[in-house]
Amino acid sequence: MEFAAIIPARYASTRFPAKPLAVLGGKPVIIRVCEQAKKVFDHVFVATDDVRIFDAVKEGGFIPIMTREDHKSGTDRCYEAFIKCGVKVDVVVNIQGDEPFIQPSQLQTIKSLFDSKDTDIATLVKPFSPDTPFDKVANPNSPKVVVDDNWNALYFSRSVIPYLRGVPEVEWPARHTYYKHIGLYAFRANVLEAVTRLPQAPLEKAESLEQLRWLSAGYRIKVGVTDVETIGIDTPDDLAAAERFLKEHSL
Repeated sequence: MEFAAIIPARYASTRFPAKPLAVLGGKPVIIRVCEQAKKVFDHVFVATDDVRIFDAVKEGGFIPIMTREDHKSGTDRCYEAFIKCGVKVDVVVNIQGDEPFIQPSQLQTIKSLFDSKDTDIATLVKPFSPDTPFDKVANPNSPKVVVDDNWNALYFSRSVIPYLRGVPEVEWPARHTYYKHIGLYAFRANVLEAVTRLPQAPLEKAESLEQLRWLSAGYRIKVGVTDVETIGIDTPDDLAAAERFLKEHSL
């Protein structure tokens, strides 16, 4: 199968404007994401709406694609870039532009989920360890996932799911395996086109989670597991933590 990685990167951000261009270890964050993706994929593109990001990506030796400013989601931006890139592939992998430590093992895992012909959409989760403080599991900025026996997603939520009846919340992480969603998606090319045409669903609006639109429309989302912890960059404090991580691990 042929795969292409597309990395949506917007300049505007409420919590961290110009985030893709923030310098991490001497390189823009978006370039570090590209370098990680290139370890696994032959085709890597950055979908952006800003000429500054476009120029930085080009200067870094990667391929930028200019997209419209009015996209409501990274998936929509990803699809426009896929149409414009001119490469015909079976699967499009949407990698977040604020994940400079995304690992090749994670990207290989999501590729492997398409060994099954039944996989329309794929994503990853990471188990919370049993000693994780409940407050960390309950963080609404860290969506949780429940899966069925075949590792298809049943539901995504900012709430802690499932609810453990009769068990003190402080004991929940030790009494059940909770799964943290990793914001990495892959779509068969025809499915990517189809999901961009879907209207917003009530569950999506309620939780502000785009993947609930796809579940509501009847698409199955295959889930893979990773044990790798990455550092996403949403705020300047996250960038400082990422800089410390780089120095500690000599990356």
